[in-house]
Amino acid sequence: MPGNVHRSQEAGQGAGRGPGGPPHWEWIFGFAAVWLLVSGCGSSQTGVVPAIEFTRIPPASDGSPQLLETIEGRVRGAQPGQRIVLYALSGAWWVQPVTEQPFTAIEKNSNWKNSTHPGLRYAAVLVDGQYRPPLKMNDLPEKGGHVLAVATVPGVAPPVSPKTIQFSGYQWEVRQAANDPGGSLNFYDPGNAWTDESAFLHLRTKRRNGQWVSGEVKLTRSLGYGSYRFVLRDVAHLEPAVAFALFTWDDLGPSREMDVEFSRWGEPKDKNAQYVIQPYVVPANTVRFMVPPGRLNVGARWEPGRVTFETYQASKLVAEHTFTSGVPSAGNERIRMNIYVYDDKRHPLQNDSEVVIEKFEFLP
Repeated sequence: MPGNVHRSQEAGQGAGRGPGGPPHWEWIFGFAAVWLLVSGCGSSQTGVVPAIEFTRIPPASDGSPQLLETIEGRVRGAQPGQRIVLYALSGAWWVQPVTEQPFTAIEKNSNWKNSTHPGLRYAAVLVDGQYRPPLKMNDLPEKGGHVLAVATVPGVAPPVSPKTIQFSGYQWEVRQAANDPGGSLNFYDPGNAWTDESAFLHLRTKRRNGQWVSGEVKLTRSLGYGSYRFVLRDVAHLEPAVAFALFTWDDLGPSREMDVEFSRWGEPKDKNAQYVIQPYVVPANTVRFMVPPGRLNVGARWEPGRVTFETYQASKLVAEHTFTSGVPSAGNERIRMNIYVYDDKRHPLQNDSEVVIEKFEFLP
């Protein structure tokens, strides 16, 4: 992500993005609607007391800036110019889905819909056009003044166990929940990650029902310090709006994120690869380079306080760099691989994209 602009907000990294997780709850509700009526100011035009309904509730989960889930509902008695502000509870109440977009529009049919990071509880606040939402709160606002109604609901029971696949002797969990790598909302389909008859791993982005759907896998366990190696088929063919990343990520603590990323980040003439450690905003933490078409060997040697990345084509060195500042310590990080759409209005994605990882190796 241009300087990892994606996951530092995807993953994290974005301050105030707060909590996230996927919705597998419909069976709980059947045909019942969940109405949470909150006393509020009566509308001077209709006399209807504003009330907020949740019709789709994400799972209950501790906050993770890596996850995004869909949340939906309806409003009774809303007037033109009024909006919804969403919050998710994870230690504190965090505005959703991101700090740059704190408002959720109410449609003409009174429905509203947006994304949220996970939380133990979710809140929807009906406000007028003068309300300025706090990005983080210990307590929700009370009804009155610019706040017309407040409704909360607990997250639903966590989803069933995720799909896993075997690749290179390791078990990998296939992503199903949405997230926002590169600051671009991406949806995922387990069918976009599979192994073929040669036991090679395939990841793809594919257009489905008018929407791009991405693919990601992560190791089911942490490996820690050591040498990592990936054998990749050609990745130089990717369109400018596609990103393919090999990276570490810790769901439980500091992100511990380090990346090898293949993308032009929407700029057709830019270099197509980079090594990154977080935070990417430090200029010395991102090294851009070009990879040629064809098969690649990509490696990383991770030691306490030091990580060396190198990329080869056959025996020819393509790029190499050692980071010795800001290198994360080992923790609960997992290796992840994903291909996703980097939203660029000037050069939008035109075609399905696929990458093939022939092999993954690790030596302690």
